[in-house]
Amino acid sequence: MSAHAQREAAEIRERWLGRALSTLPADRPAAEAAISALYHLIGLPPPRFHWAASPLTALATVPPGLGPARNLERVAEWPLPPRLTALRNELRRGVDAKVRGLQQPLDQLIRRKVQAPLTQGGEACLLQPLRRAHTGDFPWSNRWYDSQLVAWIAHYDALRRVAGVVFTAEQLRQWRLWATVATTCQWWWPDEHVCVVSERPVALHTEVSGDDGRVRLHHADGPAVRYADGWALHSWHGTSVPAWVITGPTVDRIMAETNVEVRRCAIESLGWPEYVEQAGLRLVGTAPDPGNPGSELRLYDMRRETRVLIAVNGSVERDGRRRRYGLTVPGHFTDPLAAAGWTYGLSAEQYSRLLRRT
Repeated sequence: MSAHAQREAAEIRERWLGRALSTLPADRPAAEAAISALYHLIGLPPPRFHWAASPLTALATVPPGLGPARNLERVAEWPLPPRLTALRNELRRGVDAKVRGLQQPLDQLIRRKVQAPLTQGGEACLLQPLRRAHTGDFPWSNRWYDSQLVAWIAHYDALRRVAGVVFTAEQLRQWRLWATVATTCQWWWPDEHVCVVSERPVALHTEVSGDDGRVRLHHADGPAVRYADGWALHSWHGTSVPAWVITGPTVDRIMAETNVEVRRCAIESLGWPEYVEQAGLRLVGTAPDPGNPGSELRLYDMRRETRVLIAVNGSVERDGRRRRYGLTVPGHFTDPLAAAGWTYGLSAEQYSRLLRRT
C-alpha cells in the first residue's frame, strides 16, 4: 500500500468532513435542484420546498400541503424515504459489484481512513442535534437519516479517486446528486408534494479526540451548535449537557444533578480543584502516580459512600495540556494506588509497577 494512497485517503476524509460540518448558509437553489432530480429518478415531479431554520423548527412545523398525518418525527413511515433509500441502495450495489476484485489492503484502507471516521463524526456531530430535536424516542435505526450522512458518499469518492473504480455515467450522476444534497443543506424530509429542508447551523464547535482523528462536539465557552433561529445545544467533550454546565456550573447544581455523566461534565467544566475546594471534600490520601511520572493521585471523600480519585491524563491534549479528571471508586478505599488499580482491574501492587498510563 503506497504512502500516496494513504495521503489521498486522508485528504478525502478531511475534505468531506469539512463539507459535512460546514456552517455556511445552505445553497438553496443547488439543494432544491438535486432533490428534484432525485424525485425525478423515482418518477415524481419536483416538490414544493419548505425551508426551516433548524431541525427543531422543521420537526415542529406542518407546512401547507403536508397532511396532518405526516409527522416529521415518523419520517421512516412515509412512502418516499424507502423509495429514495432503495434508489441509493441500488447505486451502492452496482458500485460494490465492481469492488469485489479490489485489493483487500486498499479496501481496508478506505474503510478505516475514510468511512469509519466520517461515520463516527456524523453520528457525534450531526445526529446529536437531530436527536435532541425529537420530542419522542429517536429512531437510531432510521436508514433515511443514515442516507443523508456523507460517510457513504465519501467512501465511494475514495473508491473512485484512490482505488480507480470506474462508475458508469448514470452511477456518477446519481452519486453526485446525493453528494450535492449532503453538502448544500442539512436534514430533509421528503413527501410526495412538499419537501421540508433544514438550514445548516450558524456555529458548530468540535474537537479532535484520540490518535484516530475522532471528531466530537465540544465548546467550553458557549453552545457547541447554534442555529439562526436561536436553538442551541451545549456539549462537553462529546457529551450533550444542559446549558448551565457550560455557563454556570456550581456545587449546588452539581450536587442536585442526578445524571452521573452530566455531573461529571459539570465538575470538569467548573474545574476539579475548584470543586474540591468549594464542596469541602476531605482529602483521604495522596501518592505519586507510577503510571504517570510527575503527577499525583489524590483520593477524596464524596457522598453516598463513594470516594473520588483525581488523576492527570497520561497523554497530552492537543492544546499541550494534560486533562485532570476524577474517577469514582468504592468508599472503602483509603490508598490512592489501590483505588487507581481498581479502575484498571489491578491490585495496588500491580498498578505500582506500571511504566506509564495513557
